[in-house]
Amino acid sequence: MKILWFAWLRTRVGTGEEIVEKPADIATVGALLDWLAARSPGHAQALARRDVVRVAVNQTYVPLDHAVSDGDEIAIFPPVTGG
Repeated sequence: MKILWFAWLRTRVGTGEEIVEKPADIATVGALLDWLAARSPGHAQALARRDVVRVAVNQTYVPLDHAVSDGDEIAIFPPVTGG
């Protein structure tokens, strides 16, 4: 599974991209975020406020109860604004 981190989230995690092996018991975006937050203090800090994080699975924004599978691309963003 490819995890992409953007903007200040990337800074807190320390990388823009990670390849991870999804644990078998992780079935949703929310569970994946919980698992990622436990990987390091930087991950925990990046995911401390879920209300300011957006997630896309395979380039489509999804809610936290969306299913995740091995091989998915997960992009994690701060809120995006336009102008």
